[in-house]
Amino acid sequence: MKFTKLHGCGNGYIYVNLFEETLDNPAEMAIKVSDHHFGIGSDGLITIGPSEVADFTMHIYNADGSEAEMCGNGVRCVGKYVYDHGLTAQTVVKVETGAGIMVLELNVENGKVATVRVDMGEPIFEPDKIPVVAEGTPVLMEPIVVGDKEWKMTCVSMGNPHAVVFVDDVKDFPIETYGPLFENHERFPKRTNTEFVKVVSPTEAYMRVWERGSAETWACGTGTCATVVACILNGFTERKVLVHLLGGDLVIEWDEETNHVFMTGPATEVFSGEYNE
Repeated sequence: MKFTKLHGCGNGYIYVNLFEETLDNPAEMAIKVSDHHFGIGSDGLITIGPSEVADFTMHIYNADGSEAEMCGNGVRCVGKYVYDHGLTAQTVVKVETGAGIMVLELNVENGKVATVRVDMGEPIFEPDKIPVVAEGTPVLMEPIVVGDKEWKMTCVSMGNPHAVVFVDDVKDFPIETYGPLFENHERFPKRTNTEFVKVVSPTEAYMRVWERGSAETWACGTGTCATVVACILNGFTERKVLVHLLGGDLVIEWDEETNHVFMTGPATEVFSGEYNE
């Protein structure tokens, strides 16, 4: 199987071009290639293929084989792959995902895509659509008991579920303790991604993320979007925020006029190769 590894702010996936390759069981393959000891090492596997409703389609498989609806860092890398590898000459590309069609604006420098601006669509607040077991709409600073303490969560879907928790210290936060407990909490019927966030100014925040099915990753595009939406809803920031992640920075803007969330960030190709089972 020929593959290419790309990452967006350190959130790295193995990409397989289904215009050239065939995968009988991509979920099983995701588990194999994600293994850092016996595989390639990644946060999962993403396939790129034809679409009847957009320019391309992408499917995301987490490191545990589960399928995700959407991946913000992943879709930016899809934009880079299809342009840099000659599958399109367009600098505006539509990609079909499990969360709908994403519109990508490709910033090309010296013939290669450097950054991508993605229209991530409208945030979803209804508890049954996120999904989360909660009382109000939107779910703002709602108490939840996780582990040995009570937290306050703000829940948003960007096509996949997110629980945003504001903390005093991101750097030393015990994410390996609380991340799995949030992910598998009974109030999240489809599990959840959890963002632990510290706001430092009206235009800047720090974030770490525990991703459903992949543990802590160095970045999460949809999670960063959900974080900024949560910041704005709670009155902590303005509508355009620079978010610092373990793997780099993303700029998120929630446009008041269209209600759409826009994400801008880098996409980087690491290497290509051939995987032999």
